[in-house]
Amino acid sequence: MSDTEPLERLCVHESIDEKVPIESFADALHDLRVPVEIVGDDASFDETDVVASYRPRDGFLDAGWVHCIRAGYDEFDTQAYEDAGTPLTNSTGIHGTTVGELVIGYMIIFARRHHVYRDKQSDNQWYEPAYDRPFTVEGESACVVGLGTIGRGVATRASALGMDVVGVRRSNESVPGVSTVYSPDNLQKAIEDTRFVILAVPDTPETEDLISTTEFQCMRSDAYLINVARGSVVDENALITALEDNIIAGAGLDVFRTEPLPESSPLWDFEEVIISPHQGSTTNQYHRDLAELVKEMFHQYQSGEPLRNRVV
Repeated sequence: MSDTEPLERLCVHESIDEKVPIESFADALHDLRVPVEIVGDDASFDETDVVASYRPRDGFLDAGWVHCIRAGYDEFDTQAYEDAGTPLTNSTGIHGTTVGELVIGYMIIFARRHHVYRDKQSDNQWYEPAYDRPFTVEGESACVVGLGTIGRGVATRASALGMDVVGVRRSNESVPGVSTVYSPDNLQKAIEDTRFVILAVPDTPETEDLISTTEFQCMRSDAYLINVARGSVVDENALITALEDNIIAGAGLDVFRTEPLPESSPLWDFEEVIISPHQGSTTNQYHRDLAELVKEMFHQYQSGEPLRNRVV
């Protein structure tokens, strides 16, 4: 990018306020040597601008570079960016800790029955589970499907808790904390004997309905599905059937095909389903995590270096 114009302005689109406090995010970028401006849909851009946004807008194509603050950039028309010659980047690579901790939380909650205790507490009910229901995650097995930043974050933490972790990825390269790596063609074998199946793959045509009826039937009856990938990765109707028929034990879900999850969804009604509203990455420091990534790439752009996380 050495033949491009240097950036002279960083535009923070108002849609960022959907995910993090926009003023806090903008303030975290204050040490860049360009003005940082919060802009709306009526703003115009040129090749000396970088735009950071949660949602796409047609006018962004006129900017020098556009950054999607999400890891998932499926709302952005990548072909349009390629045709315009406008670099598009995303925020993958910074969620290993936040989402990894959420997954560990799900597993411990299910193992030690915290979700049921909380439900019973709401009814002022002293509840003691059957002796054989609580268990420890130590000594249990987990299959992490997708071993990118999030999957590795899960694997490292699960392994540290004494779990046997296997994984699924295209490459057979070894991964810290993972005892066995399976290819996607061997997904069913990978998940057939694990207590937890954790989805951390991107949203692609290949991962659409990756987990459906056949996969649920491969899983243990005491297994839990945890989805921190995208809603499209799981066939929700097949999941509901698997839960109703006790084919699997339960599910921890942070993502859904339709968000917010409709009030009419049967998923709300299962005791052994934990629902969180797509909050895997969200902490009180998330705006700083995003800002540090943007600043790193800003300096790369100004220096003519390849942009980290460039998708187009």
